[in-house]
Amino acid sequence: MKNFDIARLRLHNQRLSTTTFKNPGDVVGWFGAVQSQDYAGAKWALGQRIQNATDAAIDRSFNEGKILRTHILRPTWHFVTPADIRWMLMLTAPRVHAANAYMYRQLELDKVTLKKSNAALERALLGGRQLTRTELAAAFKKAGIVADGLRLGYFMMYAELEGLICSGARRGKQFTYALLEERVPQVNTLNRDEALAELTRRYFRSRGPATLQDFVWWSGLTMADAKNGIEMVKSQFVNEVLEGQTYWFANSGSRAPFREKSPKAYLLPNYDEYFIGFKDRSAIGEVARRSNLPENSPSLLAHSIILDSQVVGGWKRTLKKNVVIIELNLITDLTKAEKRAVAEAANWYGKFLDLRVELAEVD
Repeated sequence: MKNFDIARLRLHNQRLSTTTFKNPGDVVGWFGAVQSQDYAGAKWALGQRIQNATDAAIDRSFNEGKILRTHILRPTWHFVTPADIRWMLMLTAPRVHAANAYMYRQLELDKVTLKKSNAALERALLGGRQLTRTELAAAFKKAGIVADGLRLGYFMMYAELEGLICSGARRGKQFTYALLEERVPQVNTLNRDEALAELTRRYFRSRGPATLQDFVWWSGLTMADAKNGIEMVKSQFVNEVLEGQTYWFANSGSRAPFREKSPKAYLLPNYDEYFIGFKDRSAIGEVARRSNLPENSPSLLAHSIILDSQVVGGWKRTLKKNVVIIELNLITDLTKAEKRAVAEAANWYGKFLDLRVELAEVD
């Protein structure tokens, strides 16, 4: 197994190269969690893994609570399903709290203050109310709590991690918060060992081939927990060693990706799991290495153009009334067939947004 094989298998297992998923909940459940601090980009990440997806349809699923958005795994937002949110918080929230401990101290958020802030949030949202952050800031002020800037953000994150609040429906372009107990009916949950095994299983089935270090990065868990998780589920996976690293992945259908159409391109959004789901992203950087580009090159960060599993540049969008302008910043020359593949990927994005596409290449 070589880097190219790893990348092609990931395309397959991440359901980019082929998918049977029909709704956002299917995708999020397959992955376990999908990074989503850039809401528009995260919708497109889901959309590329759903048959006949549209931006509007994913908005509807989100507003209806079929997928939720909260802080989980690491100190950032992720999409997660209602069925998974409680056990995943139980498993990962203590680690996020530990990562946030320094900021809690800097912002003078002690246990008494955090308890008071949670009580204020519960009073404000009780009865099915879904309020914006600005409205909740007013509720904090009424309760005599100073909550502005970073302090407000960490009050909200703490409440999310404690399982008190989660995303509500959007109000126009504004996000709202709701009480988790009112937004999501109680379901049977998992104990800690079951949760650890399930998170490990979700990660390697959807992102493999991947390493222990990749899983630690993505999950936010300790190395000891990650090792225990692999031990629990390793009978369900196979592994291969490359340059001293052990890669775990699902055995079923593992060679299917090599029959895929080529050339095939994708315009991936920032924080797509094909990139952000791994600590070591070298498997998708063969073209970049040949081009002598540094790992922090702007062409390789944020929105990436993927061609036959490899990063070949970056892209950005500009939305206008009836058109989306897509600018390409390529790091290598493409053949006519490869350019057509990239154009097809751009048109796919336009169809997702229900907008006409104008394509431009940056010199």
